[in-house]
Amino acid sequence: MNDAVLDPQDTGPSKGLDTISLLSSDERLKGRPKLCSDCGLCDSALKGRMSSACIFVHNQTAEIEQRLHGRGRRPDDERRFGIHRTQYAARMRQPNPQAQWSGIVTSLGARLLEQGTVEAVITTGAAPGTRFKSEPVLARTPAEVLATAGNKPCLSPNLRLLDQVREQGIKRLAFIGTSCQVHMLRAVEAELGLEKLYVIGIPCSDNVTYPDLEYFLTQVSRSPQTIVHYEFMQDFSLWMRHEDGHKERVNYIDFPMDKLHGIFPSSCLSCFDYPNTLADLTVGYMGAELGWQWVLARTEIGEELFELIRPELEIGELTSSGDRTRGMPHYIARLTQPPGAKKPPFLVRQLVAYMQRKKGSKGLEFARAIIEMKLLRNLNYVRSKFPRFEARVVPEHVYQTLEPYADKYQEVFGRPLAPQTEE
Repeated sequence: MNDAVLDPQDTGPSKGLDTISLLSSDERLKGRPKLCSDCGLCDSALKGRMSSACIFVHNQTAEIEQRLHGRGRRPDDERRFGIHRTQYAARMRQPNPQAQWSGIVTSLGARLLEQGTVEAVITTGAAPGTRFKSEPVLARTPAEVLATAGNKPCLSPNLRLLDQVREQGIKRLAFIGTSCQVHMLRAVEAELGLEKLYVIGIPCSDNVTYPDLEYFLTQVSRSPQTIVHYEFMQDFSLWMRHEDGHKERVNYIDFPMDKLHGIFPSSCLSCFDYPNTLADLTVGYMGAELGWQWVLARTEIGEELFELIRPELEIGELTSSGDRTRGMPHYIARLTQPPGAKKPPFLVRQLVAYMQRKKGSKGLEFARAIIEMKLLRNLNYVRSKFPRFEARVVPEHVYQTLEPYADKYQEVFGRPLAPQTEE
């Protein structure tokens, strides 16, 4: 089997690629790993470290966690959420209307600069003339950080800015980024010459190229060109806010998956760190109730970051309800079907969506469900598309987390869930 080539139907609608290299027709991306999230490391002077730092060449999560924490994950929620000291439900008392949620991440970056704790913040802004096209930003003022508020769910080569950090003599740096970026950053951290590094992680799943994002929005919205904000919410639906203020909502079960197949990069489908576990502080939402953000302080620096922003926060309660395990066997069986296959009639989908909101997992149980589903999906993807890569890109905690579903996995796929060692 030649796992260096994808079938044409497995490529994004806007890319028309027949190789697994992301945007492989782009000269800039030549020589990259077969799985590439365009993190930016290969655009920097650290390109030579790609083979020893890239999460898609060798996943070093366990080794980096040992260095950060002096231990591995405990056999509880740490297998799903990553090592953490404390976790909270929180939101800004005075929300930033431009932010994706309440503005914790950008407010924290701004405070670090205001107080002189850091000299610069690497973050992600929007390219001029667009709302969602990612552009790496090296912010030197609080205003520059606040100007980047809002989600840009596209691949962004933020690590290329490490060259500017070195050239400008920056010694105290904050980095805001996705899990693959953070993995690479941690792998080269000792070589950056920094006196202090603060890493704020954003949970990330299935970022896309900008053309594919535009394509996605045309498939799910009646007015894609007027969308100013959107998010995949905890009530099993996509919320979209438009220029005139009205909100559009589409249930997950109503997504035209047959038309969306192929828009997600192979790297994102081979990633096993949705919760951004190598950050100092992770700020997301999946583990919190609607309207709240989910904050995990993972290190001593993470606790320091949280205490810095705490006076501006309203602290809520983390809750957990529902039973994710009831629906997981059905989900595993669906992984064998083509995307969009056997879509139920409209009224049935409406009933399913209602029951998901009424009886489905909420709070921390919702986070457990989403993380386990993504682990299952991505493990299946790696095994079907890149089987030779499994030992290098799938960390051990994935198998430990999914072990309760081993029998169902064996029944559906005819092979063990646990990795098979070669004789």
